[in-house]
Formats: sequence, structure tokens, C-alpha cells
Amino acid sequence: MATELKDLTKRSENYSQWYNDLVVKADLAEQSAVRGCMVIKPYGYAIWEKMQRQLDDMFKETGHVNAYFPLLIPKSFLSREAEHVEGFAKECAVVTHYRLKTASDGSGVVVDPAARLEEELIIRPTSETIIWSTYKNWIQSYRDLPILCNQWANVMRWEMRTRLFLRTAEFLWQEGHTAHATREEAEAEAVKMLNVYADFAENYMAMPVIKGVKSANERFAGAVETYTIEALMQDGKALQSGTSHFLGQNFAKAFDVQFVNKDNQPEYVWATSWGVSTRLMGALIMSHSDDNGLVLPPKLAPIQVVIVPIYKNAEQLAKIDEKVAGIVARLKELGISVKYDNAENKRPGFKFADYELKGVPVRLVMGGRDLENNTIEVMRRDTLEKETRTCDNIEQYVKELLADIQKNIYRKAFDFRAANIFKVDTYDEFKEQIEKGGFILAHWDGTPETEERIKDETKATIRCIPLEGDTTPGKCMVTGKPSARRVLFARAY
Repeated sequence: MATELKDLTKRSENYSQWYNDLVVKADLAEQSAVRGCMVIKPYGYAIWEKMQRQLDDMFKETGHVNAYFPLLIPKSFLSREAEHVEGFAKECAVVTHYRLKTASDGSGVVVDPAARLEEELIIRPTSETIIWSTYKNWIQSYRDLPILCNQWANVMRWEMRTRLFLRTAEFLWQEGHTAHATREEAEAEAVKMLNVYADFAENYMAMPVIKGVKSANERFAGAVETYTIEALMQDGKALQSGTSHFLGQNFAKAFDVQFVNKDNQPEYVWATSWGVSTRLMGALIMSHSDDNGLVLPPKLAPIQVVIVPIYKNAEQLAKIDEKVAGIVARLKELGISVKYDNAENKRPGFKFADYELKGVPVRLVMGGRDLENNTIEVMRRDTLEKETRTCDNIEQYVKELLADIQKNIYRKAFDFRAANIFKVDTYDEFKEQIEKGGFILAHWDGTPETEERIKDETKATIRCIPLEGDTTPGKCMVTGKPSARRVLFARAY
């Protein structure tokens, strides 16, 4: 067994360390020279690229187009929407000068005090302000609407406590920003994009999610309503995996973005914004992976099938190479990404452990006896089950196996979540259950004071008010006051 795999901490021993070990050992990412920032390594970036490509296709299918807006935002822009600036003020990185110069003592470079900017610039923590200042130039009439823009970008939020993928000072994401003529159209857009995220999470990431609305305390700064998808990780903690915001007319009023409606009257534009980030990488890892390494759903695996030869000499390898070449070609014709690893600088045992660690869904192995018998060994990563099959029509079997692995990974995650959703009626029950983890459905009186008390006393937050599920009214578990319906609580990342 490879050293990388032997040294992987067990989930049961230390889940947090297991996650950190896995991100590094599976070659996904590493800490950078800049505190709080990460280097996404090629294998990790390849997974992100597959996520990005699929999401981008889904956005375009719903009528959105990509654009790009500046990284730097004038400080005065953030001052225009009071709630927005208050929400992000403590996380902003500020550019104050535009030039360096050589130190007089020759020790290196220093900031040139003469090069101070007239107005400081903020490295974007999110782009609502710079985008709405731009939309003012694009929108005059109802004929200019809707605007359905998305951008793939990096953002900076100055985090004190960071974890690779889950919370870093700089991270990659997409942010959609749309402008509409009516409230109804904007609200429908926010819900539509939430459903796009849920579709992606469940059908590509194989990760079941609960769709809901955030409480006022948890709402995005500057939003009228925030919709969210919440997923449950294997340690019983929740992870917010995507948000979509109905912004009302807040940013249009802040930047005076008006249009002339069909009645020839001026009106402020209605807005949404929505985004997912490289945090989805953390969700993918923690939803499915095990003590042997990553478990990747085939739809997002950079390598869906790896083929490893076992041979005694160069002559035998040449025969296996010839046999495997046809299998590789036919797999590629079926749209399956495949790697044939016949490199001679690593032993087969090391390769097995390495591809297992990296979560490659299907491993095929061909040895000398397989060559004689026209067979090949097949191993599926999700269950680690092995079987020997004839090479005849192996490509079609592998295609069907990948589809089964995708379904099985989702089913396993769904069953885990189903077993870890609990209804409680009293605060004592709640306190006892929250220590064990999982999603908790409980009644809440709707006040921010009660919500804050629960958070202070238990470290649990309202993840969302579910859009579906039990809507039976009851009594708040804390105050006994009337409650419209149960809401979803959990401790969260």
C-alpha cells in the first residue's frame, strides 16, 4: 500500500484531519505563500473545470451570458448600499497605493508614499456594486430588460480562520447578476437559479440537498430574500452549497438604475444575484469520500476509467498495450474519459493505491493470464468490489457501470441524510441531539432574538426554512410561542 494511503487519518479518529489530509494527499490543493490563500493543483482544478463546464452549460440553457467586471471597486460604491457594506466591511482588502519604489537603504522595495490613491479601491468581495454602476449605462427602457449576466471570477474575503476549499481568503466562483422589469420576474429568476443549483448538486455531484429560504439573520447583505441549498456532510454538519438572492430594488436605488416602463413612466429595476464557489469541492469530498481516499461521482471525475497493465517483460507489455489500445479507443467513442497507465517508473500496487486515493470510479487491470483468456479485472471505487469479465463488449459494460456508480453514490448519501434528519419538540431534546449532529427540524417563533439565543447556546443556526416538507404549525421549542412551521437547524461549516 502506498505511503500516501497508509498515512490518511481515519474519519472516525479525526474527521477534520481526515479532510485536510485527503485534500493534500489526493493532490487537490495546498496552502500558498499568501496566508489564507490556496494553490489549486492540476487534479483539483480538473474537477473544478468539470463543475464549471457543466454549470456554465446549464446557465446558458436558461438564457444567461458570460461577461467580466473589474476586480477593483471604488470604496464609495460600497457606501451606497448601507446593509451591503455593513455585511462585508470586516472582510474587505483595500488597495491604497499604486506604486512601489526601491528603499533608500537598498533593502528592497517599499510603498511610495507619493503614490497614494485619491480614493481607495476594494478587491471585490462580491460584485453587486460595480455591476450595478455599470448596468446604469446599459438600461434606459423596458426594451433593455432583462439583463441576464454571469461572470466566472475570483473574490477576496479576508478570513481569519481558513480551510482549503471550505473557507479561504481568495476563492473562485461564479456570480450571476440579473436585471428585470418586474418584481415577479426577478423573484421567479431567483427561484429558477436555486433549482439549477439543486439539479447540479443532485444529478452531477450526487449530493442530496434541501432547498429553502434563509432567515432574516442569515440573509445575504442587501437582499430582500435569500434562497439556499443545504447539504449534510458525513460528520453531521451542514454545508451551504449555493445561494440565490432576490435583491428587490435595493441596488437599483443605490445606483439610480431606472428604466422607462411600457406606460412611459420611470421605475427602478428589479434584481437578483446568485453564486456557487470552489466550496463545492469541499462538499464533494466530504459527502462521498472514505478512509481509502476520494470517491468521485463519474460525471465529475477527471478520469472516469484507469487501465493498469501487469506484465513480466517488455514483450508481454507490448501485447497488452496492443489489446488495451482497442478498449481505450472504444471507451473514448462512448464519451468516457480513460487513462492507460503503462508507465514503468511505478509499481502496479502503487498505481492501484494512488488511483483509489484520487477517486477514479472504475479501474481495469489486465495481466498475462487475462491476455490469454480475453478477460480483464474490473473494480468499482464506490464499493471496492472486483470482478473478472470477458473483454468482449467491456466498453458497454463500463458505461453502464459508471451510470450505476453515479446512482449508488447518490443513494448512499441520500440514505445517510434520511437517517440523520430528526424532529424535536423541546429545547432539551434539541440540545441533546445537536451534540450528535445531523439536521434537526424544530419549531421556532420567527424572532431574531430566539434565533440568536439558540445560536449562542448551542452553536446551531437555522440553515433554512424548507420550501417543501411539513408545514404543520406548532409551538416554538424555546419560547412556546406560535410557530408557522418547522425550520431546519444544524451546526455548519
